[in-house]
Amino acid sequence: MQEYKIKRGFTKGLEERMVASFSECFEMEPEEKDGHYVISYGALKRLDVCLGEKGKTVLVDTESDMEADDETILDTNRRFRKYLDAVTGYNSKERAKKLQKD
Repeated sequence: MQEYKIKRGFTKGLEERMVASFSECFEMEPEEKDGHYVISYGALKRLDVCLGEKGKTVLVDTESDMEADDETILDTNRRFRKYLDAVTGYNSKERAKKLQKD
């Protein structure tokens, strides 16, 4: 499970944005289970997203499909990065810096 910090000013409406971004990035609606939003798409058998402590982080848990082909993997990774960009407010490079800092 990975925890991603949310950019200042992006915490308002975070839960709604988490759900809406599934539609935008993966073109599907998530299943909601006890505050966890779960989908299965492409090379991801399971993508589970929920709010972290005090609503200032997002917890993401993934399970990969090891039998997916390269094209599916690339498409899924692109969509997953786009999803994280939309939810956290940080791009890939900024997220990597934050993770290294912590």
